[in-house]
Amino acid sequence: MLLSIDHGNRQMKSSHFVFTSGLTESDTKPPFGDDILRYNNKYYTLSEKRIPYTRRKHEDERFFILTLFAIAKEIEAAGMNPAAGLIRLTLCCGLPPAHFGAQYKAFETFFKNRGLIRFIYNNKTYSIQIENSMCFPQAVAAAMTVFGQIKQYSRCTVIDLGGYTADYVQMQKGKADFSVCDSLEHGVIILYNDIFKKVNSDLDITLSETDIDAIILNHDNDFPFQIKTIVYNMTAAFVENLVGILRERGIDLRIGKTIFIGGGSILLRKYIDTCGKIGPHIFIEDINANVKGYELMYQLHRR
Repeated sequence: MLLSIDHGNRQMKSSHFVFTSGLTESDTKPPFGDDILRYNNKYYTLSEKRIPYTRRKHEDERFFILTLFAIAKEIEAAGMNPAAGLIRLTLCCGLPPAHFGAQYKAFETFFKNRGLIRFIYNNKTYSIQIENSMCFPQAVAAAMTVFGQIKQYSRCTVIDLGGYTADYVQMQKGKADFSVCDSLEHGVIILYNDIFKKVNSDLDITLSETDIDAIILNHDNDFPFQIKTIVYNMTAAFVENLVGILRERGIDLRIGKTIFIGGGSILLRKYIDTCGKIGPHIFIEDINANVKGYELMYQLHRR
């Protein structure tokens, strides 16, 4: 079974599922609730409280547990019966372009050198073996899903705006130039935290990330005018700051084509469109674009 997973700092994404990259661990089985997984005599449930940002996910066993959740969900979605016997997997995953060269071997080994893996998910016993894992560069993988549109451009900048980071890489005629790539700590969680502090300091009000999303997307008009003004202004400044940081690194988004991907790009689309400092650009709105790209790159590798 071929299975692809995007291990985001904010969200885990597989072919059919998206869930927060957060876990709760317990020595005893929770008395109620769904999504209960038992592995190595520990019980785990999914949580909306994210794991703190880490650049080296292969050193955090919690990301392996989150992977088991994604695997179990995808096996269920495929209609496979875990009681039928051992399920052999090939796992595709990814890392930011700037971290890829230094970490991809360790990330592949993190999954595939575990032998037989047994766990219980929602009262069903799973026996799996990850026979092979292959790691691909994020952002580049997502861009492969629109390769037909970008292969003509001599200069194309791909920006993956995620939770904690904004990853970028330049491409020429559809080929990645890894000498022009990096991972900036400029994801939407940074924006959330700045807004939390400002609203709390100025108005003595505590917001949630869901509140901020609703204001940014204009899904709720019940918030006080002062709060909405702060959110609008800080979000616009956040986008302009990103453009400024890239320009300091020699990347002028007014030149060539820019491709925005990731949940952060979808959230901030209105502000990106109206920034005024970004030339021709497109959005890949599929939040699972990296997942699909991993599978495309795996098939190309096999050929």
